[in-house]
Amino acid sequence: MKLRIFTEPQQGSTYDDLLAVAQATERLGFDAFFRSDHYMRIGAGDPGPGSSDAWVTLAGLARETSRIRLGTLVTPATFRLPGPLAISVAGVDQMSGGRVELGLGTGWFDDEHLAYGIPFPPVGERFERLEEQLEIVTGLWAATEPFSFEGRHYRLVDSPALPKPVQRPRPPIIMGGTGAKRTPRLVARFADEYNVPFRGLEDTGTAYDRVREACGEAGRGSIVLSAAQTVCVGRDDAEIARRAEAIGQDPALLRPASLTGTPAEVVDKIGKFAELGAERIYLQVLDLADLDHLELIAAEVLPHV
Repeated sequence: MKLRIFTEPQQGSTYDDLLAVAQATERLGFDAFFRSDHYMRIGAGDPGPGSSDAWVTLAGLARETSRIRLGTLVTPATFRLPGPLAISVAGVDQMSGGRVELGLGTGWFDDEHLAYGIPFPPVGERFERLEEQLEIVTGLWAATEPFSFEGRHYRLVDSPALPKPVQRPRPPIIMGGTGAKRTPRLVARFADEYNVPFRGLEDTGTAYDRVREACGEAGRGSIVLSAAQTVCVGRDDAEIARRAEAIGQDPALLRPASLTGTPAEVVDKIGKFAELGAERIYLQVLDLADLDHLELIAAEVLPHV
């Protein structure tokens, strides 16, 4: 099982905060550093310094790390036009020496769209746009001659399809969600990895089965499966409670619903996701100042999964 650190910078963080976590992620032996792609705090609370642009910060981190994978979970299709998105991701892939992964989804947080003047179409149209973006991004990266595309929402004419990413045939594409129909079909067609975020074991297993079925129908043999879970690890109940309270959570509610508990408890919980077929767990770390938390997970969880 690969453990990946997953951050939520929109809750209030600076680039230096993210840099400290990313460099700790690399030093401590985790597989990857990922971040959300949001422009505004979700939920009540002090927004602090505000959020930052995901691909701008990943570009910086690409030059200040050397081993870990870097990516988004996930970039909304509403935020960027597909051509410029392909250019940005390819550029960061070059800057990192081929360590980038692109998580791409429909977008869902309407308030941030209103706050920053980003159009937020109905969900059906967002899925249409997502599908076209996936066709365009993968098409641009694969093209060996000028690339054109005619869709309902996007039109490209004789694009030079440059720059190219370092990774060939392309950087891995991650898709997530638990939709029963459109999501499995798009995952089977475009994704290298399917992620189920913040669900229990039963729902996660059901979602994996739907995607496995869709992959079979599409003639695909396999796909990487993963899950995202909030993490809150402590050596004892007092340390667990302190860390839960620091992120505004009730430890009694958080413990049964996430990767919360002692190291041994968390190792056992991760093992249950592995039994479902998960190969990667994204550990949602919400207190970016608590680097001791990462140290504990690296020392007492990572070696046992």
